[in-house]
Amino acid sequence: MPALDDFSITRRWPSAHPDRLQLYSVPTPNGVKVSIMLEEIELPYESHRIPFGEDGTSSPDFRSLNPNGKIPAIIDPHGPGGKPLALWESGAILLYLADKTGQLLSLDPSGRLQTIQWLFWQMSAVGPMFGQVGYFNRFAGREIEDKRPLGRYVGEAKRLLGVLDRRLDGRDWIMDDYSIADVATLGWVRNLINFYEARDLVDFDSFGHVATWLDKVLARPAVQRGLTIPK
Repeated sequence: MPALDDFSITRRWPSAHPDRLQLYSVPTPNGVKVSIMLEEIELPYESHRIPFGEDGTSSPDFRSLNPNGKIPAIIDPHGPGGKPLALWESGAILLYLADKTGQLLSLDPSGRLQTIQWLFWQMSAVGPMFGQVGYFNRFAGREIEDKRPLGRYVGEAKRLLGVLDRRLDGRDWIMDDYSIADVATLGWVRNLINFYEARDLVDFDSFGHVATWLDKVLARPAVQRGLTIPK
């Protein structure tokens, strides 16, 4: 589609299917939100794996799409009014795809706003706090002798798990139905206890409703596929 030529990123990472939505990502907790969403709604797309650093997320080509230099980002050749749309920030992309397809977001005004509320909760709290646990527990931060930062973020992670656990008491999903709130949150909970190696640190098994929810959401075929995209 000639319109995609307007985006320099498509020259660096060419499209084999320019008529499809283009996903630029890596399967991190933020990246898999969009790949899982696309698998759930069955919208045709093409994925491009963007490496971290100067050759990828920090390159001029990628920053021409996302000036913040973070994945994920998309180009939808069939955006509003039939014009291509470039979009970044995982929460914004989830909202856009839900509105575009009428899926995974309640059409009831109250239900819609409450779903967005939980999406913003993930974006503002779960992601940043769980990510800091990962930094101080597994990555460079573990070498810091002062353990107060780790303790601070572990305590906050436990508090947030408690919020989610109480929400899931008597529920299968964060909302009445499976939604973008679940899609946004599942990757971060999964990373916390696996990749970040913090299962015991945050007493994860004491949050029974969260554990049950995580098993249920990870069993979804679309989730399993989305967790490995881009390859």
